[in-house]
Amino acid sequence: MSAHAGTERRPELSTALSGDELARWYWTLAELTVLARELGVRRGGGKAALAERLRAALDGVAPPVEPPRERSSGRRLAAPVDGSTVIPEGQRCSQVLREYFRREIGPAFHFDAYMRAFVAEGAGRTLADAVAHWHATRQAAAEPQEIGSQFELNRFLRDWNAEHPGGGRTEALAAWRAHRDRPRDPASSASYRSTVEP
Repeated sequence: MSAHAGTERRPELSTALSGDELARWYWTLAELTVLARELGVRRGGGKAALAERLRAALDGVAPPVEPPRERSSGRRLAAPVDGSTVIPEGQRCSQVLREYFRREIGPAFHFDAYMRAFVAEGAGRTLADAVAHWHATRQAAAEPQEIGSQFELNRFLRDWNAEHPGGGRTEALAAWRAHRDRPRDPASSASYRSTVEP
């Protein structure tokens, strides 16, 4: 970061920016979506993918190659289901599954990363297997989990609270606003520690 980074102001989001300048600043998904419409860039696929497509468009280069979208098999479980119901290929975490799991497991059930992965990768297994998987993963689920890079605010707040155990919500959100208004190295990920000044 340059010596003048503390005095820099975030530029207006426009088609006049370079890809690197776009990457130097925090933008909301809503802001990026407006720019994507203006540039005619595909808006789907999440914030990180959209930002990469915008960087390419602003620099006049080909967008990054994206993996082809998986086609859904179209088959989804419908009620009624029971423990012997087999999970089909392409099944998603649906309301039908949520209702079944809440009946079998109780009101504490929620689709966490372990259960989302089981449903997504569990074609051919039964819902009884899924219930057993829920119970088998509760100890691991209670451990702190990695927060995905797309959840920048959550990652920042986790790190800020670890360094400021007595800090309150108002202070944390003020620190977040200051963090997101600072420029960053476009080549690195936007982590809390890389932008906090000593």
